[in-house]
Amino acid sequence: MTTSELELKNKIITELEIAEKIFNDVRDEMFEKSVVFSRIDESVKPSKIPGFKLIKKGIGEVGEFIAFVVDIRDSTKHLTESISAKTAKVSQLERVYYETTALNTCGIEIINKYNGGITEFLGDGFLALFRAEKNIDVHKAHNAAKDLLKYIELIINPILNERYNLPALKIGIGLAYSKTIVTLIGNNDDLHPKAIGECVYRATKLSNGYNEIRLDERLKMFWPKSDDGKLKFNEITLRDLHFKGYKIG
Repeated sequence: MTTSELELKNKIITELEIAEKIFNDVRDEMFEKSVVFSRIDESVKPSKIPGFKLIKKGIGEVGEFIAFVVDIRDSTKHLTESISAKTAKVSQLERVYYETTALNTCGIEIINKYNGGITEFLGDGFLALFRAEKNIDVHKAHNAAKDLLKYIELIINPILNERYNLPALKIGIGLAYSKTIVTLIGNNDDLHPKAIGECVYRATKLSNGYNEIRLDERLKMFWPKSDDGKLKFNEITLRDLHFKGYKIG
């Protein structure tokens, strides 16, 4: 394991230790607390969307992005179906909490490394965006996806098994390309930066594979031509969807 991989492993373990403490603190009673936020300029919000650090209410801008959606496969089963005490050291709720903690911690490091931005955590995964101004930006998103799959196997699954006796985590990654509208949605002081476009929808639908990277036809067409022959794109059947999807072979 390299130095950088060891550092990543240690970060994941640190976050899991924090998650374990939090879970133990709320184990007997789960409740909501009122949170008081300091008041800031309601018309401008900071953003994690690459290239759009500040977004102003009432202003829409157009950006081209590669949406990167990660989904933990079978997470509903992990939460609702019993897991044998003989094979796991934690409850279903703890299992999902620790799995998502490990995945999100790893994901933040990887997405930042390739200059993307995680804009939403989705409960059992996350949505990240990469600017798509040049063909080379495709490599950033693809390399991030490859790294995440690599570290699921190399770092996360061994940690989850050693600490909690959990079976291997499986994820799906969907990548898609389109133009988007970048704006604030909401009203009053409840405003949220959003990139609204087909790429988000398509990447979400494509994240249903098992430990594989899937992409839409637009991203395939945007792929650098110099990669022709080096990568094989295998078309996949997308049930009830009206667009083509591909698995990178």
